[in-house]
Amino acid sequence: MTSKCQSSDVLSQNLTAGTMMWESNLSKSSQDGVGKSASCGSVSVFFPITMMVTGMVGNSLAMLLVYSAYRKKENKRKKSFLLCIGSLALTDLFGQLLTSPIVISVYRADLKWKRVDPSGTLCAFFGVCMTTFGLCPLFLASAMAIERALAITAPHWYSQYMNTNVTKQVLVIIWFLVLLFALLPIAGVGKYTLQWPGTWCFITTGDKDVTGNTFFATTFAALGIFSLLVTLSCNVVTIRALVTRCKTKATSTQSSKQWERLTTETVIQLMGIMCVLLTCWSPLLVLMLKMISTHTSSHQCNSAAVSLSSQDLQMDCNFFLTVIRLASLNQILDPWVYLLLREILLRKFCQVASAVSKCSLDVQKETQCPLDTLNKKAIQNDNVHKQSLNMENSNLNGGNEEQ
Repeated sequence: MTSKCQSSDVLSQNLTAGTMMWESNLSKSSQDGVGKSASCGSVSVFFPITMMVTGMVGNSLAMLLVYSAYRKKENKRKKSFLLCIGSLALTDLFGQLLTSPIVISVYRADLKWKRVDPSGTLCAFFGVCMTTFGLCPLFLASAMAIERALAITAPHWYSQYMNTNVTKQVLVIIWFLVLLFALLPIAGVGKYTLQWPGTWCFITTGDKDVTGNTFFATTFAALGIFSLLVTLSCNVVTIRALVTRCKTKATSTQSSKQWERLTTETVIQLMGIMCVLLTCWSPLLVLMLKMISTHTSSHQCNSAAVSLSSQDLQMDCNFFLTVIRLASLNQILDPWVYLLLREILLRKFCQVASAVSKCSLDVQKETQCPLDTLNKKAIQNDNVHKQSLNMENSNLNGGNEEQ
């Protein structure tokens, strides 16, 4: 009887030990799966390094061009535009310099944020930077869109009331208000948390228990969508006004041709701006509203191991990482669509088009030239032949008269 009890106890202990080993192996394998997914695919240090380098090059080049042009331009309208472009490039450059090195440091620390930020204060700083340098370019784009629309639709009012001082005041107000909004989680309204895969911090979208968290996240998404709508509507108004004015000046004079060329360049530029803004920001803002409504957040993927039943959450986390990179891509594309694209690519495109047209005309002339030379030579030969015949006739007539 005692041996049976002892054998049953041993069997139960073995089963318990086997169950514990199986659970530990399962959790370890799931953690390894998360680590593998974090070390390959879309989670790579290649992305932040490439985005930082390209962003620094483009925005630095734009700032140099703006600075050199600002010193030469005497027109107040051009100076206001250059101030807006320079402010946008400066904002995007600071956004890259303040956030990308932190992300790269976390990647070097094997995706362990606590090695880089033991106290947790760096996460709050990172979240403030993400919010500030995310909303500032959107509102600067809206301000420039409004400025262009006023310059085209109300030129007299624009020349009377708009100047560089007003532009500077508007830029300072935008920076101040956006920074004040980004500091709300520091004051206790909302919260910045570490997001998957543990390399960046942003607004929490799924925690209902945090004071003012839903209000802060919803306000961020609403402000982003509002600025997009303002920019798109003002750009559409500007394009429509430019096309209408171009049609009224459709003559064969040189000034009308220059106006048509400038209108074409401006319309292409505005279309590029709208495409970039919609592509970069719409997925993030829509996904944020979805995650707020479903009370999910990307930082939930950082908690322990992701089980097989939460694959949808893992897909949302991967998609959230992709859309935040798209939004960060806007900082890289801004100097190109606002300044460098117009100054370099559009000018080169016009030069190539004119060169192609000239070459086609030259080819036509070259094909006509051999025929013309042959005709001229034939005519010259006929004339020479006629002159020789006339001379012979005259000589014959002269000889007859002498006889």
